[in-house]
Amino acid sequence: MPGKFVVKKGPTGKFRFSLLSTNGQVVASSEAYETKRAALSGVASVQKLAAGAKIVDTTVAVAAAAAKPAAKKPAAKAAAKPAAKKPAARKPAAKKPAARK
Repeated sequence: MPGKFVVKKGPTGKFRFSLLSTNGQVVASSEAYETKRAALSGVASVQKLAAGAKIVDTTVAVAAAAAKPAAKKPAAKAAAKPAAKKPAARKPAAKKPAARK
C-alpha cells in the first residue's frame, strides 16, 4: 500500500497537505496555500518532481573536508623588517612599610 497525501484546512482558513507513509507517520508537510486548488497543485508538483529527484548528501562533503588535513601555508620569507621588541617586564613596585598609628 503506497503512502498518501492528506489535504487539510487549518484554523486560519489556509490549506496544507501532508505526505503520510504507509504506517501513518508524517513524512513531509507543505507550506500554507490560500486555496484548495493551490494545495492540490502543490501535491501534483511533489508527485511529479519527487519521482526523479536525486539525493544530494551534503554530510559526505562536510565529513570529507573535515578529514583532510589543512593545506600548509608556504613558509614566510625572511622578514624584511626586524621583529618588534617586546617591552621590558615591569618589576613590581617595592612595598611601602605600613604606617604606624
